[in-house]
Amino acid sequence: MIAITGANGQLGQLVIHSLLQQTDAANIVALVRNPDNAGSLTALGIEVRQADYNQPQTLTAALAGVQQLLLISSSEVGQRVEQHQAVIDAASQAQVSLLVYTSILKADRNPMLLAQEHKITEQRIQQSGLPAVILRNGWYSENYTGNIAAVLNTGSVVGAAADGVFSTASRQDYAAAAAQVLLHPHSHIGQTYELAGDQGFTLAGYAAEIARQTADAVSYRNLEQAEYVALLQQFGLPQGFAAALADAEACAAEGWLADDSQTLSRLLGRPTTPLADSVRQALS
Repeated sequence: MIAITGANGQLGQLVIHSLLQQTDAANIVALVRNPDNAGSLTALGIEVRQADYNQPQTLTAALAGVQQLLLISSSEVGQRVEQHQAVIDAASQAQVSLLVYTSILKADRNPMLLAQEHKITEQRIQQSGLPAVILRNGWYSENYTGNIAAVLNTGSVVGAAADGVFSTASRQDYAAAAAQVLLHPHSHIGQTYELAGDQGFTLAGYAAEIARQTADAVSYRNLEQAEYVALLQQFGLPQGFAAALADAEACAAEGWLADDSQTLSRLLGRPTTPLADSVRQALS
């Protein structure tokens, strides 16, 4: 039986749909904080169980009978180490045969603020002795294309990454790779995969792609890191999260979100989704 944490989230739902293309719904368990919000998963014939990172007592029962577990990293920055540890402990108690964790690109050496909790979680998984696979996901293309309406309104892509390259892939690409690992565990146990898109781009290149597809004037406006933090706060982001995002852009300028290994496409058995396709989908 395969269990997915955070199954109501965007990545979790895509992983489940990828699994359903290759296995029966009866083999999948959706782990969610609030089962009342998982009606769409129940409608697919998938068993839904409560699993709250902040309530460890829910995790033991949630993992009963589970062999393969995908731990999708929590979105609660600053609380993730304790939350992930609760899942690791429950997985150890349940004696799962495989723990798969969604980490971040180059987590063991990445100076990014957002990478630090991933690095610690990876260490905790190793210390647990559980059979594991680490999926070090790069940036999702949707991290940018999700804001394309604002770009069209202002005519600007705004960031602090200078000429840094982003080797992004679609969220669906990463979901499909996770599904492959979960369905074929013996081929992957013990591996750490650096996963990223086949072709990288700069934010100026991203702006140019939007301009090409829309025939609108769109350009990239690079800000200093502190200026970008202030702008994100104007958009309503909390100071801490705004600082973490601006830090990620500054690290991208130094190459920390670029990767040309093509490991993701090899796992998929196909090329990753090009930026142009992701832009086209967002515009549609």
